[in-house]
Formats: sequence, C-alpha cells, structure tokens
Amino acid sequence: MNSTAALETVWRDVVATSYRALSEVVAGIADDQWHLPTPCSEWTVTQVIQHAAGDQLAYAAALGVGPGPSYNPFDPSGEIDGSAAALVRAAVDQTAAAWATVSDDTATVPTPLPHGDLPTPVAATLAALDAAVHAWDIAIATGQPSPLTDDLSAHLLAAARTSHPAPGSGTDAEIIEPLRQWGAYAPIVEGTTDGATTELLHYLGRTSA
Repeated sequence: MNSTAALETVWRDVVATSYRALSEVVAGIADDQWHLPTPCSEWTVTQVIQHAAGDQLAYAAALGVGPGPSYNPFDPSGEIDGSAAALVRAAVDQTAAAWATVSDDTATVPTPLPHGDLPTPVAATLAALDAAVHAWDIAIATGQPSPLTDDLSAHLLAAARTSHPAPGSGTDAEIIEPLRQWGAYAPIVEGTTDGATTELLHYLGRTSA
C-alpha cells in the first residue's frame, strides 16, 4: 500500500515522539541492566543502544548532516565510551536537526536503506520506526513500560508496509520485506493481534509482551 499521503501531516510528530521514547527509555536503564538480553536475540541492551544510535546517525548523514556513525551499527561492540544516554541524545538531536532541514514540499529524500531515495513522509517515519521499536526492545529487556501506543504504532506500520520497488529486482514489495530477507527483521509472528502495537511487533518479527 502507499501511505505517503496519510503520513504527510504527522511524520514530524511521529519522529519527535519516537526520538523522545528512545531517549527516555535509555535514561531509565538501571546500573545492572546494560548486559541483559533483549528481543534482538543476539544483542544485549548496550548493543541495541549502539545500533539504534548508529542508525539515526546514518539517516542524518544521508540527509547531509554529520559524517554518520563511526562504527558499524550492525556489529555493535557492547562497550560504550561514556554515557549511553549522551550517545543516544547526541544521535537523535543530530538526526532531528537533519529532518528540520527538510521542507514540507520536499517530495523525496535520500536514506541509508538499500532502497535509496524514498517519499519524505515514509523515509522519516521509517527512521522513527527504528528508534521507537528499539526503544521497545530496551524497555522490555529492562522492565520499563512499553513506549509504543496504538496511535504511534499505526503510523509506523503504515510506513513499513508501503509498497516500493525492491532493491535489485525492482519488483514492488512492502519496504520491510527486502530488509527481512537480509536478516534485519525476523519472520512475521503469526497469531491474533489486539491492536496496532501488537500488529506492528508481530510484523517486525517480535512477540508482543
């Protein structure tokens, strides 16, 4: 489906809400929780934080702000030099500043995704999805309340399921599907959903909690 029009009026709020969620969840981590396992089965809390921060810096760099992450977000070390909260805050502040340079009439923007340029509302909401869902991963791992609401999740899901030519084949597919095939997301979790948040989590290969 094409959700560009539906996201045009909300994407800035979705980005702000998602970045705030990631920052607040990271700020709520206790001293003994940094190495706990997360719903990202191969990564600890610290590694998810590094990945999430790096992804946002990659979006900022794609928009022409900053050099991008200094490490591979898909191979996080699990060791942070300094404060995790400061790492995340710097990343989301820089990426928020990058989105602020995008005018409302900008039709498409470059992204760090293999899809390349995407419609602006979709690209921005996908950046927000990355932040918000990893905030959920960290919250679940550390016993904090879920930062996802059904309203936010519905917007994130709309972007994720937008149809777009897949990299390589050029065949229309939901944006997440090529990323899933490359291992960025687990297979869809089958089962009953009771709202947009559960539907989003299942779609991204996560079991709702």
